[in-house]
Amino acid sequence: MQLPVVIKQSLAEMASAVSLRDVSQISPQHLLRMVLLSDSEGKVQAICRRDDLLDLEALNNRLGRDLRMMPIGEQVRMRQRIGLSDLPAVPALTGWPTVVDSRVDDLDYVALGLSDQHLAVVMPAEDFAELTRNANRKSFAVDTDSVSVNLSNPSADRDQLHSAINRFTGLRIQQRLEDTLELPPLPETAQRIIHLRVNPNAVMGDLVDVVESDPSLAAQVVSWASSSFYAAAGQVRSVHDAVSRVLGFDLVMNLAMGLALGRALRQPSDHPDGYVDYWQQAIWQAQSAGILAGMMRGPRRPVFGLAYLAGLLHNFGHLVLGQVFPPHFRLVCRSLEVNPTIDSSVIEHKLLGITREQIAAQLMENWGMPDEVVTAIRYQKNPAFEGDHAMYARLLWLGRQLLTNKGIALGAGEPIPQQVFDELGLNREKVDERFEELVNNKDGVMAIAGMMNQG
Repeated sequence: MQLPVVIKQSLAEMASAVSLRDVSQISPQHLLRMVLLSDSEGKVQAICRRDDLLDLEALNNRLGRDLRMMPIGEQVRMRQRIGLSDLPAVPALTGWPTVVDSRVDDLDYVALGLSDQHLAVVMPAEDFAELTRNANRKSFAVDTDSVSVNLSNPSADRDQLHSAINRFTGLRIQQRLEDTLELPPLPETAQRIIHLRVNPNAVMGDLVDVVESDPSLAAQVVSWASSSFYAAAGQVRSVHDAVSRVLGFDLVMNLAMGLALGRALRQPSDHPDGYVDYWQQAIWQAQSAGILAGMMRGPRRPVFGLAYLAGLLHNFGHLVLGQVFPPHFRLVCRSLEVNPTIDSSVIEHKLLGITREQIAAQLMENWGMPDEVVTAIRYQKNPAFEGDHAMYARLLWLGRQLLTNKGIALGAGEPIPQQVFDELGLNREKVDERFEELVNNKDGVMAIAGMMNQG
């Protein structure tokens, strides 16, 4: 395999001294990445180890800048102009001012990944130092292994939450979480739906009454049932028609619950570029959790409705963070943009001392949500969790990885061991087929998310 011409030209006289190797044969800590940044002063390219967290706040403090990730559209045009789908850490490709993380200089050799070919350009550290001799050297990256995310100890969540609030707001710690967070109580519609859920004698008419008592919600239920996503036969004329003929009791209950809770908090005005929005993420995960729950068999099979609701609310912590921690939420958004391969929990723990999963689970518990949903939200980033209701958390983790692998921008993905499918009693090939069908219906998912967003 030959070096692409544009890279060979950028390496100049060093091109003959480098080697090409399969990425799988290279130690991860030697792989580098280049992040394109910009602000009102101009453009900068930052180079660090591939798996390190680029601490954008630290970089801006050291440079006296207000850099953020270059808009995706500009990055695409830049890559098209150069003729590469992804830019390896070769400064001469753009010619922009460069800053290199000081940890890179500790390596004995470096590898510059060529993602298209699963190859890397390997060179001695001294050659890379020469290649970047005009670059600025600063310390701005963090080894993610040094960030101890709390994935399995919920007893520490409240203390971590209080610590984070003290750190960023200076508020006096209140006895009740709702007061501490200055969040509204559980919305009345959601309270009524929870009461329906735990009432074994509840009938369809009870749910129709709850939905019709909220005109906005009633209009949306009829809109959902009328959408092409559900392909209803004939016109949907009422909430009763939508529930009884198209959507069903369980689905309407869960969609209504998700919407009621989503309206309890305002949508953040900020958003990490490159990710699908809140309601799209909610619908993707709800649909995926429902598919997986429906394909499982046996006594460990999750209840479809609870799995769907957990998926719908899986990212509720995003809304909470946007309300509790502004303007620090902005730092989270900017850091997510420049660290697309690092999970949000690592970034949030580094910046805030707590994750969206921890804070959302605490709030859901205070609101009296079902234990299955609370557990699923709290442990969705921990596929090794084995406590009560672990299957619900496992479904969210698996659904996220499957969707991410198929190009849905939900954040960093992870490899899926066959063991996960075996534990859930799922056939990997059949699951892949169902998710392929789901992703092919992207327009329908986005239409439903758009309706949720209008609530």
